[in-house]
Amino acid sequence: MAKKTVTELKDLNLVDKFLFDETMESREAYEAAVSILLENEVELLESPQTEKELRVSPQLRQVRLDVVGMDRDKKLYYTEMQGKNTGNLRKRSRYYQAQLDVSLLEPGNRDFNLLNDSCFILIAPFDIFGRGLCRYTFEGTCRECPDLKLGDGAVRIFINTKGRNREDFSEEFLDFMEYVTDSSDDRAGRTKSKKIRLIHKQVQAVKESEKMGVKYMQRWEELAEARDEGRIEGHNVGLAEGHRAGLEEGHNAGLKEGHYIGFTEGEEKKLIRMVCKKLCKGKRMEEIVKEFTEEFEEDAEEVERICEAAKEFTPDYDHDRIYDRLHEK
Repeated sequence: MAKKTVTELKDLNLVDKFLFDETMESREAYEAAVSILLENEVELLESPQTEKELRVSPQLRQVRLDVVGMDRDKKLYYTEMQGKNTGNLRKRSRYYQAQLDVSLLEPGNRDFNLLNDSCFILIAPFDIFGRGLCRYTFEGTCRECPDLKLGDGAVRIFINTKGRNREDFSEEFLDFMEYVTDSSDDRAGRTKSKKIRLIHKQVQAVKESEKMGVKYMQRWEELAEARDEGRIEGHNVGLAEGHRAGLEEGHNAGLKEGHYIGFTEGEEKKLIRMVCKKLCKGKRMEEIVKEFTEEFEEDAEEVERICEAAKEFTPDYDHDRIYDRLHEK
């Protein structure tokens, strides 16, 4: 099977999470991006946080926000770049909003009016709602009185870079929609927007950074290794399970059943190996969960279970023994 070739850092567009997160570490770049998306000037207090982790309880799934910033009125802006439609983005935005809100009040504080106003912005090169709009803004309103807003300070915005109602937006907004998926010198050179040019300057700095190049390749290699190990492990375990099954339908049916059974076991063993590699590098469980939930879209609870089980087998981390421990009755 031919290996998937890596997209070089210099060829990435802003729609890629890696480039987006690294670019938006600059306060000026994030200010410019949010101002363009909202068509309203935003001035941040300090540099934004990228890949911010939120977990309100060890028993609950953590979330990682791409970029979070606060303006002078202490309003929070948290922005996600989403390249793939996972089919759960509406509910995910609700969960992110809840996690953010719970993290804002100190224990014992009873005044809910101290909650910061917040604006969640998800940017995607596809239309989540299918109405053809470039921007969907959701605020709480009353069904019986449509002019009555809840006024709880929370806004969720979904950006569709492929929207068709272009007449409703500024030239700068529309240029940025194109720039997100084509972050080239040529595209940046065709805009009159100083904000987009500022963002592009930061994009260029990331692409030209040797340190960022190494970081990007390490990230890509980990992803590629996980995919390859999963395919090999699933195939081998599947064949073994199929032969052991001794199905009456014969060899072919055994192989088919083996691939089905082995895929689940193989994928789990692959995940155990990848988690253990990160444990060997001295990474904390929180860091590992963050990487696997965001990069590989693994279940956070499953990654946590593996980390907990692996503690008993330090420092060698015997993969088979960890797998057996996870499946003990």
